[in-house]
Amino acid sequence: MLEVGKVNKLKIVKQSEYGLFLDGENEGEILLPRRYVPENYTVGDELEVFVYVDSEDRLVATTERPLATVGEFASLKVVSLSPVGAFLDWGLPKDLFMPFSERTEALRVGQLALVYIYLDKSGRISASMRVNRYIDKEPGEYEEGQSVDLIIANKSNLGFNAIINGRHLGVLYSNEVFQPLKSGQRVEGYIKKIRPDGKIDLALHKTGYAGTPELSDKILAVLKEEGGYLEINDKTSAELIHQYFGVSKKKYKMALGGLYKKRLITVSDDGIRLVGNKKTRLLGDD
Repeated sequence: MLEVGKVNKLKIVKQSEYGLFLDGENEGEILLPRRYVPENYTVGDELEVFVYVDSEDRLVATTERPLATVGEFASLKVVSLSPVGAFLDWGLPKDLFMPFSERTEALRVGQLALVYIYLDKSGRISASMRVNRYIDKEPGEYEEGQSVDLIIANKSNLGFNAIINGRHLGVLYSNEVFQPLKSGQRVEGYIKKIRPDGKIDLALHKTGYAGTPELSDKILAVLKEEGGYLEINDKTSAELIHQYFGVSKKKYKMALGGLYKKRLITVSDDGIRLVGNKKTRLLGDD
């Protein structure tokens, strides 16, 4: 069945001076304009095309791909404003319309807006900033420590709300975020904890000891590059640690502990050293 606002595989019915007509099944024949017609084709072939509504409210096909399709979240640039809504650049010649009633804040041209793309009651493709309305309320099948794709939704009292794999909502806590984040930004994250009420805590880096092996390798590699010494130890500020390694101070200390137990490094008041360099106070010594 044809899905408006999504990529469909449609059969070529006939050709004309305007382009190719494709079998839109229950919607009848759909034009693929001449500028999108492939060099080699045969009537009866199937083409993968995106189907949307043109400026005259007719279904039309294109081989171009929008930045997001119906049923997806995306951060899109505002290209113009009108009394009835906003128009967003979603990668196609015809801009995506967002009704005024679907805005949650004042917008300006050039701004990025996090939206959900949907079909309105008339079957037109539209956008909405009311993203919480479209979050899947059914529990997700996630495991703690699992890698997930995140879209930053908005800042809250706790930190940042983020959309998980385009479906569910989770929270990144402020005291565990050491990098700038903004609405619509896509980042890799991890499931930190699934609470009894189904709410999900997130992290930007692997939690616990699961994430320390690769961090340990990174610390050793940086140490070698710096001649066996770094002026960063277990007393260094969390901000500087994140600047060097992109992780929390807690995780960094866990990695240092593992390297120390393997006798690969020493830790002193002025930094850390590879074993073989001048030894000073070891981590954990009083």
